Amino acid sequence: MKTLIVYYSYSGNTRKIAEEFAKKEPADIAEIKDVKRPGRLRAYTAGCFAALRGKAWPIRPLDVDFSEYDRLIMFSPVWAGNPPPAFNAILDRLPDGKTAAVRMVSASGKSGCRERLEELIKSKGCTLESLEDIKA
Repeated sequence: MKTLIVYYSYSGNTRKIAEEFAKKEPADIAEIKDVKRPGRLRAYTAGCFAALRGKAWPIRPLDVDFSEYDRLIMFSPVWAGNPPPAFNAILDRLPDGKTAAVRMVSASGKSGCRERLEELIKSKGCTLESLEDIKA
């Protein structure tokens, strides 16, 4: 089973955790990047409001072909209890039939989006392997 680790990191905390995980897991790794990286004020105001509503922001194309992978492990920071808009953009593009695992990274180790993510991933025809909160 071929695995892809895909992550979004605004401050670098989630990147560090995803890269450490990738050293232990035989997997390729890809970073989700904003088309236009928001400044801190916009990220933590408009970004958190968009995260609460499950909205996506434009991201740069990923240099990977999801069809080559059976399993996706996705790492995301938590903004206002939810994934940020750039991560939501990847969730919108999930290919049908994949196995997905989600790791939500936050200072508290708690997110409030479990049910929404489970529903969204299953609506894309994917199997949710696990959804974990990680304290950074």
